[in-house]
Amino acid sequence: MKKKELIKILIREFHSSTLPSYIPRSITIPTNSGKIITLVGPRRSGKTYMLYQIIDDIIKAGNSKENVLYINFEDERLDLQISEMDIILQAYRELYPSINFQKTYFFFDEIQNINGWEKFIRRIYDSISKNIYITGSNSKLLGEEIATSLRGRTLKYEVLPLSFEEFLIFKKTKIEIPQDFYNSSVQAKLINLFHEYMTWGSFPEIVFQSNELKLKILQEYYDVMIYRDLIERYKITDTFILKYLIKRLAETITKPLSINKIYNELKSQGIKIGKNTLYEYLEYLENAFLIRKILKYGRSVVRSELSDKKAYIVDNGILRAIKIYEKEDFGILLENLMFRELHRKTGKISFYKDQKECDFVVNEKIPVQVCFDLSHDEVKKREIAGIMACCKQLHAQKGYIITFDDEDSLFTNGCTYEIIPAYKWLLEQDRYI
Repeated sequence: MKKKELIKILIREFHSSTLPSYIPRSITIPTNSGKIITLVGPRRSGKTYMLYQIIDDIIKAGNSKENVLYINFEDERLDLQISEMDIILQAYRELYPSINFQKTYFFFDEIQNINGWEKFIRRIYDSISKNIYITGSNSKLLGEEIATSLRGRTLKYEVLPLSFEEFLIFKKTKIEIPQDFYNSSVQAKLINLFHEYMTWGSFPEIVFQSNELKLKILQEYYDVMIYRDLIERYKITDTFILKYLIKRLAETITKPLSINKIYNELKSQGIKIGKNTLYEYLEYLENAFLIRKILKYGRSVVRSELSDKKAYIVDNGILRAIKIYEKEDFGILLENLMFRELHRKTGKISFYKDQKECDFVVNEKIPVQVCFDLSHDEVKKREIAGIMACCKQLHAQKGYIITFDDEDSLFTNGCTYEIIPAYKWLLEQDRYI
């Protein structure tokens, strides 16, 4: 079948079918902004369903569905090169000869699969329509190409797995804040739901699956990320080293990242690999939204860039797919989750490390310590000492210790330390940040 005929079939399939049902996300995406809207984020985080949500809003605003052109570049029936992209426009014109292209909305899902895609998008933007929406699962490709060809023409939004508030909506759980924090039965339900959120992660599809299926699906997500977003995209031949690096990152979450240590481990096993290759793999992992790195807090930008770094995994479900986590490891899961949610809210996070340690510094002024359980005196003493040292360094008058369900308030050395259960913090972040 000729490619143009296939594209016509895809366009008509979309126009003749009903939109898949979706649960609205809390991200607000503008329509008719005159900008190219770019949705980026890890696979299976909900980017495609965000497009469906936007399309639904456009249709509800009185636009015909035929004024919407949607193409998913992960459709295995498509095999286009950049030189053939104009076939999409030709097919659409032939299907709807009288359509007004200036009023058409273009949606291109996972467009980074087409090398040189930005030239095609730039041409549509400059000569056809300003209503363009694209998604991608690779921050490097989208970032570099937008920076060169599309500078000033785009608005970028990161679509991550569900926030806890969204998770509750998916679970059909309505609460009143703060009233229900003082309702013991609702509080018990919130704690149970947060435990599920923390231990299984929050990819949208996972929410509705049984525990028996969750792990299988998460392992499938992980495999696709490894093979499609990393091995195939970057033509990685030594898959053992890539998987070893990811496993070591998962094992050392909450601790400073040491590529040198991983290099020496591999060397001691007789495996030859250059340090530069390991650093490249680390960059690939970040490009694919599998990990995020943060720097050590410092007043000097140069010193921060050259100092220790930490790496966190995008979702606890992926952590579960990589290794087994027992109850004694829940502190790791809580810290990894809190990093992701702080990143979602602010994007500006570092960690404090001197003689004492504090897990996060938010917006260079708010110390946040994460500890699953403060019931042991020695643990409580260590965690408070760390956040006290950070408060002193920042000249902060308040710090927060995020726990699973402990709650308290302390005042010492001129600083207040609020001990807050994670579920409360996540539902009331605007109060604290």
